Amino acid sequence: MDGVVQNHMIDPSNWLRPSLLALFPLQNQLFPLSLLSVKILKASIITTYTRYSTSDCYVTLHLPTASREIFKTQTVRNSYYPVWNETFYFRIQTKIKNIIQLEVCKMDPDTNCDIQLIVLFDLSKLQSGSPVLEKFSLKPKTQEQPDHYDFLEVEFKLSDMPGPPEQLISNGVLVACGLSILDVKVSKEDNEKVLKAKKFLVFSVEQSYEGTQKTSKNLDSFRFHCIKSFGPVLKAKIQNILPNKDSESDYSLILPLKLLPVGHQVKLELSTGKGGTLELYLQVIDGSQNLDVRLGYELCPDEQDFLRKRKKVVADALYKLFNLGEELQEDEVPVIALLATGGGIRAMISLYAHLSAFQKLNLLDCITYITSASGSTWTLTHLNRHMDWSHQSFEDHIHNIKRQLLKNKNDVISNERLKKYHKELSKRIEAGHLSSFTALWALVQETFFYDGINRTKLSDQQQALDQGQNPFPIYTAINVKEENIKTFDFREWVEFNPYEVGLLKYGAQIRSEDFDSEFFMGKMVKKNPESRICYMEGIWTNIFSPNLLDCLYWTTSTEEFWKRWVKDMSIKHENYSSSGYSATVYKPPSHPCGNLCEIFNDILTDRPLRGENYNFLQGFDFDKDYLHQKEFMTWSDTEFDTSSNKLTPNTKSLCLIDVGFFMNNSGISLLKPERNVDIIIFLDYEMSGILKQMEMTAEYCEIQGIPFPKFHVSEKDRKDMKECYVFSDEDNPKAPIVLCFPLICGTFKEYSAPGVKRTPSEMQDGNVNLKKDISPYQTLEVTYTEENLNKLINLCSYNILYSKDLIFQAIQSAMQKKRQDGSRNDKQ
Repeated sequence: MDGVVQNHMIDPSNWLRPSLLALFPLQNQLFPLSLLSVKILKASIITTYTRYSTSDCYVTLHLPTASREIFKTQTVRNSYYPVWNETFYFRIQTKIKNIIQLEVCKMDPDTNCDIQLIVLFDLSKLQSGSPVLEKFSLKPKTQEQPDHYDFLEVEFKLSDMPGPPEQLISNGVLVACGLSILDVKVSKEDNEKVLKAKKFLVFSVEQSYEGTQKTSKNLDSFRFHCIKSFGPVLKAKIQNILPNKDSESDYSLILPLKLLPVGHQVKLELSTGKGGTLELYLQVIDGSQNLDVRLGYELCPDEQDFLRKRKKVVADALYKLFNLGEELQEDEVPVIALLATGGGIRAMISLYAHLSAFQKLNLLDCITYITSASGSTWTLTHLNRHMDWSHQSFEDHIHNIKRQLLKNKNDVISNERLKKYHKELSKRIEAGHLSSFTALWALVQETFFYDGINRTKLSDQQQALDQGQNPFPIYTAINVKEENIKTFDFREWVEFNPYEVGLLKYGAQIRSEDFDSEFFMGKMVKKNPESRICYMEGIWTNIFSPNLLDCLYWTTSTEEFWKRWVKDMSIKHENYSSSGYSATVYKPPSHPCGNLCEIFNDILTDRPLRGENYNFLQGFDFDKDYLHQKEFMTWSDTEFDTSSNKLTPNTKSLCLIDVGFFMNNSGISLLKPERNVDIIIFLDYEMSGILKQMEMTAEYCEIQGIPFPKFHVSEKDRKDMKECYVFSDEDNPKAPIVLCFPLICGTFKEYSAPGVKRTPSEMQDGNVNLKKDISPYQTLEVTYTEENLNKLINLCSYNILYSKDLIFQAIQSAMQKKRQDGSRNDKQ
């Protein structure tokens, strides 16, 4: 096996990697390769000793940054103090984070493997030259008998390797190593000849993205994407279509890719048996030049271009709105954003009403960004089908959506509809997309909100931005683990906009039209058709995606859920700053009830109705100092973030769910420092826990060190709710001004419009039932009467119009602050 050798001398020069021929502009540095030897010496598993048990022990080694293979020592029979003295060799790149996982295992007749001890060792501790002896133990601090504890003793040695260094592509967090692309071609005639004999060709490169591929009637050309440093090897054989023992022969061709010249096609002959041969055409291409994933935390060029255009629109709107004596300079234009929370149909209708009110106040052209969550997302996707939606009549927009909501929905899941859904989903899978319940949910939603098929896509929304004519829409989801891990323990913010899709924490983005195509090590390996917008809505508004433990946490108390997160995150930040040791040693938890406990845990943490999409970060490594990158730490909010082997680049697919299962708003995207948002108009559609979303956002930002005003509301204001609350932080100039609009029915009960008292006959129109348990506007409610729709629309519109003065004052304060900042810069 190339890259790992056991117990014999090797020639390190055979392991040299050719340097990359081109380098992405992010970085232009050379980094040498190193040879790592890992010698497994001995262990003790005395704590598992019983008089009548035997202990057959071995150790497994996994270094995913050097090989996908899990290596294993010999098994030492019947010993609680096994000795191995076996050596394994890896070639590693010390610029990246290398964490080796060692497991001391005992053969178990029931489970085949009983793990006694797990070690995660960060190899960055090692220096080239002298060997380092490590004793990884579970020794208690108060242990009086020094030999009565489990341990594993290992010797590590890092050595320099001669030869040229390699160039890496990195943004300081993620690292792309060199790729080799292998093209394999079988002539059409040879392929037909093999198939006629009821056989086919099998090609395998174990360390590649594709793995194993087989010929068929219309398939005779193949491509493999391989990490150069893994020493990829091509294997080929001819196999019977109907397998039998005789057909399961060894591969007749085994060829390391390093033996093939780069950029030149090579012809080889493959034996077909009985003296026959067929011709293979092989070519290796250097796949290291440029990436299809954009690495970096800055805004993409398209968004920056939009901002330049939008600032002119906003400046002109503010000039007219406030009758300014002189036009605003570019650096004096405040960035105003709308933040809409989730809340099902209630949130959708409320956002329509709020936007209508902003239009009446001539404020829509003053807004740069709009971000939504869950239900309010439907409003944003509906509007952005229109190139100039913010200047069109909202009466028309609202009329159209009311018509959809009031129409008969009996056929949404009729037999005829289900057949149509099945047909489309089958075509979608054939086109290369993954199958998931979320896709079915997306089609149900589409039938609910549209008269027919909505063929628009996320990238089509670029047309609504090309002149800066409308606010910039931002959609979000959270990426979670598919199973065994609660959303509470692991989640990552994923942002979608008409230009890009990206994971905030990693500073990695792809073009929106490339989402759900297949990527490996930053290169697109298979282009799939861009999904229609309904499939994106299915991700952003998927109310079926939590696991049972998530539900248990939330139904107990959202406040307790949040307090626990805050407590855990405080401990996490302490650990980041205080931990200097490079190894983690632990014993896996035992289950006294055996497999039943594991099954129960799987049920609790599985997401049977999850969404699954291709992971565009697959294959990336981590920079050895990624935990010291400010940008990564800003968005790092789970303890998993310290374990690079467990993070998203090491998984095949993304598991994306509605942000409402952690924090029911997408405000985090607005708080990227590169967006420089000055004012956030926080539209809160929650009915349970008024102002809770604002409070949670403020607490999250405080823990994460994100500039945001502190949340403080007096008991009086909590009791006598107001239409609008203003939050600011004079001591933190980077914190935005936040105007929060809770969903309340206050003065609207007595006034039909600001300053216009209701007549006795109109009093019933001001009675809007927002009590959580008996309200007609509950989140899961999908059937509304026209009367209830009109009440909600009028209430939301009124609350904005009523708060006009507070909104205008906040904008004027932001403009004044921008002017002062500009004058200070001029003086400097």
